[in-house]
Formats: sequence, structure tokens, C-alpha cells
Amino acid sequence: MLPSNRALEQLDIEDDIGHNATISEIFSNLFLFFLIFGLSATVDTQNLLKQLGNKWAILTGVLMQFLIMPFLGFLAVWILQDHGLTPAMGLTLLIVASSPGGSYSNWWCNTFNADLALSVAMTAISTLLSAAFLPLNLTIYTQAAYGNQTDILESLDFGGLFLSLVIVMAAILLGLLASHKVQNVRFRKLANFLGAMSGILLIAVSFVLSSSGGEEESHELWAQGWSFYAGVAFPCVLGLVLANLFATLAQLDKPERVTLSVECCYQNVAIGTSAAVSLFDDHSERAQALIVPLYYGFIEAVVLTTYCVVAWKFGWTKAPRSENFFVMMSKSYEVSDIEDEGPVMDKQIEEEVTAPLK
Repeated sequence: MLPSNRALEQLDIEDDIGHNATISEIFSNLFLFFLIFGLSATVDTQNLLKQLGNKWAILTGVLMQFLIMPFLGFLAVWILQDHGLTPAMGLTLLIVASSPGGSYSNWWCNTFNADLALSVAMTAISTLLSAAFLPLNLTIYTQAAYGNQTDILESLDFGGLFLSLVIVMAAILLGLLASHKVQNVRFRKLANFLGAMSGILLIAVSFVLSSSGGEEESHELWAQGWSFYAGVAFPCVLGLVLANLFATLAQLDKPERVTLSVECCYQNVAIGTSAAVSLFDDHSERAQALIVPLYYGFIEAVVLTTYCVVAWKFGWTKAPRSENFFVMMSKSYEVSDIEDEGPVMDKQIEEEVTAPLK
């Protein structure tokens, strides 16, 4: 029997979706590389080495990223699974909460003038550690929440995770090498502009991808009970509070506290989206799962925008609190710090050279 016209049309639609997804994936990886490369090239290598040796900042970030955030996701699922949070939603929330910080965290730290060197250091470390901690946390918390009902690790695209790891690490290393070799403020400003624009383009691509699921998922997003909205927002909001608390107790500088808060609360929702598509065959369950990373991405954007603006106004970032908002958003004070340190370093070197002659 020949396929009907409707079936042929459906096949054509699926082919177009697959083709568009491939093109979008290529551009996403390309923009991801230039985002990380540009912002890494902005950072002075001496500042990065200093932050890599900042044990309290690194330990606080690792603690929040791989111990506290996954536990908060489990806590939300455990409390709300009997109050309307379905297993499809709960499993996807566990994936999102256990995922490493998204690469957008560098863009946020750069845009709102937190400590970019610490952000790049944390991105490199969390990307490497996620290869072990992501499957470990998922195994522990899915067993604790749902028993042996599903093998969630089979739903993860480890090939995609490995590709992202390679892209991020290559971009960081090449960006830092460029920063070290080209000791030029103009180059760092151009690199920062490249990273910032790539971040905006990457956000645009992600928005197109998230809205390509059709009107049904969009309708589902705003038709849930209170347990969904409370449960998905819970790890992000409480994680932000705890990140600030731990960073303050560790006596970190204020821009470092902002960086850790962004790094720890901004999760890679793309991992959750990919897993949801692979994990659930039932259309209804898949729709329930897909709205979790969509809503979490919305919440983290709103929460972190509000937090970063408030932090700037309280003098917690490198940008002066009296600066014009649009100037603060468009200017990199990471580069300004390097530019200001130049004459100081030259004077110190001159004093060290001339001291024995006096």
C-alpha cells in the first residue's frame, strides 16, 4: 500500500526538522566556541592563574555545582512528587540540576562585570568534572527518588556532552594562549566584543530552537499546577542564596561572590532538553519533560538578571554603581582593570630597576 499524502507530508516535515536541527547545532557549536574563546582571550593569564590558586573560591564553586545543586533538585522532586510533579518532570529536573553550568555563565559574568577570570576558571573545572559527577549524581538521585523504574543514563547524549567538553576546553586554551601571546589592550577589547556578540547570537539560536517545538509545548508551559513552578524554580532560587552565603563565609571579594552565584545557578538546560527527547517515547510525557528546561531557563534568566543588577547597584561588581546602565552593560571592566594596571606595573618595574642605583 502506498503511503497517504498526509504521511508523506509528515515525513517531509520530519526531514525539514532534522535538517534545521543539524544546521542549528552547527551554528550553536560555532557561536559557543567564539563566545568562550573571545571571553577567555579577554582575561589576563596572570589573573587566571591567581584565580586557579584561589582555593576557597574553587572549592565553594565545586561544592555548589556538584553537591548542593543536585541535592536541591532531588529535594524538590522528593517533596513535590506527591503534589502534582509528574515522574517525567521530576526526572528531567534531576538532569537539569545535576548538569554543569551553562557556557552562558561566562557571558553573564562579562556583561554584568563580575570576576571574568574566576568564571573562565570555574567553567574549565566544572566542564572536566562533569564527565564524572553528572552520571554519578543522576544514578544516586534517580534511584533515591524513583527506584529502578528507568535507566536514565541511557537517555543522555554522551557524544554531545563530549563534543561540548572538547569545544569549551579548546576555546579556553586557545583564548588564553592568544591573551598570553598578544599583550595588547586593543586586542582584548576586540576579543571581548567577539565573545559578547557570539553570546547574543547563541542566545538567539537557542531561542529559535526552544520555540520550534510548536504551540503545544508553549501552551503546556503555562498550564501547570503550582508544584511545577515551585519545584523547577526551587534549585535556582535557593542555590543563589546558598552560593552567596557560602561565598561570603569564605570571605571572597564581592565580584567573586557574584561570579560564583552565576556559575552555580546557571545550569546547562540543553542537556535536559536532549535527554527529555531521548528518554520519553510517550508524547504526553515528553511534552511534560520538555517544559522543565524551558521554564528553568526562563527562571534563571529572570533571577540572575535581577540579582546582577542589584549586585551592581550595591557595588558588588567591577562596574561603578553610578555608571550609566547601558554603559555598564556594554563596557568590559575586566579590560579596564588590565589597562589601569599597566602604568602601575611599569612604575613598579622601574622602581625595582633603579633602586640599586640610588
